Amino acid sequence: MSLTLAVDIGGTHIRVAAFEADSITPAAHTRTKSLAKTPGVYDRLVKAIESVWQEGNIAAIGIASPGPLDPHRGVILDTPNIPEWKNFPVAPKLSEHFGVPVFLDNDANLAGLGEWQYGAGVGHHDLVYITISTGIGGGVISHDQLLQGFHGMGAELGHMIIDPNGPPCGCGHNGHVESFSSGPAIARYVTEQLKAGQKSSLQADPGLSAVQIASAALEGDPLAISAFERAGHYLGIGVANYLAIFDPSILIFGGGVSQVGDLLFKPFKESLRRHVFHPHYLDDLVITEAALGDNAGLLGALALARMKSKKT
Repeated sequence: MSLTLAVDIGGTHIRVAAFEADSITPAAHTRTKSLAKTPGVYDRLVKAIESVWQEGNIAAIGIASPGPLDPHRGVILDTPNIPEWKNFPVAPKLSEHFGVPVFLDNDANLAGLGEWQYGAGVGHHDLVYITISTGIGGGVISHDQLLQGFHGMGAELGHMIIDPNGPPCGCGHNGHVESFSSGPAIARYVTEQLKAGQKSSLQADPGLSAVQIASAALEGDPLAISAFERAGHYLGIGVANYLAIFDPSILIFGGGVSQVGDLLFKPFKESLRRHVFHPHYLDDLVITEAALGDNAGLLGALALARMKSKKT
């Protein structure tokens, strides 16, 4: 029986798993440090794949990677997580090395694909997946198709501009959803307020995290509560735009910041109701948590390879 390999490339780890047909339980699995800032990431990737490789028994490889990237050509354009990979043809190089088809896409896109195929989105035909953590990413399924776009760079949901005069995003532009509602954005807001003299149990600290702010909010700290109210408010504006564009039947939220629950999602839902173009978008709309956790990207890479292999 042939196997499909799924690869999830992160700034901290590279994960590779081999799956038998119709299974989402790995027949073999490895995890290795990516050492993304250190030269030699590609060589470490190859070794990780070789560690689970079964000669003559692999049908295809799917790869989830940070972007920006071009999935049509299998090229990573310029990912901040891996500085040495600029216009790097990772999929063609691996395909030549291993002699099998290799398919690449953005990790957030593939997390959405994984949730649609194997997780919280099973049974839905139009889906928006949003991950909220260090950044904000997204994946969109429209009429049972993963939305990629002409350049393969569609569904960069975190980089929708909702206030051109807003704070800087990690990408260098201003006023993106990510610049208001990601973990670092929440921490930056709190730090700015503390420096401006706002009273709080929190201290201005370069290491201040959304987790610490959530703990303070649960203990009743007004500044911490307001930070999540602000993040939820702007997230609601962004998602109101997504509803107007994609009209999904389900919104799935993943990522560490999404685990704070009502601190974020109560103001988010209030904001969404205020800003949505028409209330009919909310009728029967499912809003739920991701089901696959850290495996979403890996299983999305598996789904991509399986789907693409059937078409070739």
